[in-house]
Amino acid sequence: MDMTFGSGESDERIFLILAAAERLKQKNADIIREVTGQGYMVIVITTNQPSAILRRTYMQNGIDLTKIYCIDAITKYALGSVPEGVEQTTFISNPANLTDMGIAVTEVLHARRDEKTCILFDSISTMLIYLPSVNISKFIHFVTNKLRLLDVSGIFLAVEEGLDPMMLSQLTTFVDRVIR
Repeated sequence: MDMTFGSGESDERIFLILAAAERLKQKNADIIREVTGQGYMVIVITTNQPSAILRRTYMQNGIDLTKIYCIDAITKYALGSVPEGVEQTTFISNPANLTDMGIAVTEVLHARRDEKTCILFDSISTMLIYLPSVNISKFIHFVTNKLRLLDVSGIFLAVEEGLDPMMLSQLTTFVDRVIR
């Protein structure tokens, strides 16, 4: 995967990566390894897997966890409470709460404004369980514009066959490149 952000002649900073459903979790780890290898701090917005599961996967893949911050929309929803003592994580109530998700993204980006930062959104496909595609498209449009204005890189991960054609065409217009 070639995701060198804004280097050389390319101003590409925002990507939509489409992966097979059975490869989504490993694709997430592969992306994190590549991006942290480029010296980025990665903010993972997870609507698919609890952050504890993702962190375990990252550890198993030899990824430096100090370079990962999670905005977790699953754990509190699944457990009904937030686990104690979890560092580098913001928990929001559920994947449908786009207001809290947007606030969390803004706060974390503000706190890390002096760092080379990339956002990984995992997964757009999972959000379709909780929200209509039009709401998700509006939110992704908001996030991509915020990233552009703040000069922050972003990656949106989705299941290859998990998006309807209308949503896929909208998302394609929001990003710099689609990687299959």
